[in-house]
Amino acid sequence: MPYVYLAIAILAETFGTSCLKLSDGFSRLWPTLGVLVGYGIAFYFLSLVLRDIPTGVAYAIWSAVGIVLITTIGWLLFGQTLDLPAIIGLGLIVAGVLVLNLLSRTATL
Repeated sequence: MPYVYLAIAILAETFGTSCLKLSDGFSRLWPTLGVLVGYGIAFYFLSLVLRDIPTGVAYAIWSAVGIVLITTIGWLLFGQTLDLPAIIGLGLIVAGVLVLNLLSRTATL
């Protein structure tokens, strides 16, 4: 169940970050409420995750997947461009999390 909670936390954080872009410095009501709701849900579910998954591992997964998702949303919805170094950097972030989870004893539950 902790990985389901982690997925919910990641999706909620990604939603909140997308709304942060749309809030225009918290000057637009609905996106601002989306930020508050998204981050509230994200941190609640992350707190549940931390009962079972080590903090560093949970945060590594949460931040890495969140970075990839929000970068993809930025590219698809906000017209952000991704050059080759950006794509390589994202790949290295994902590779780092995979090494942590697959090869390190730190990630054991």
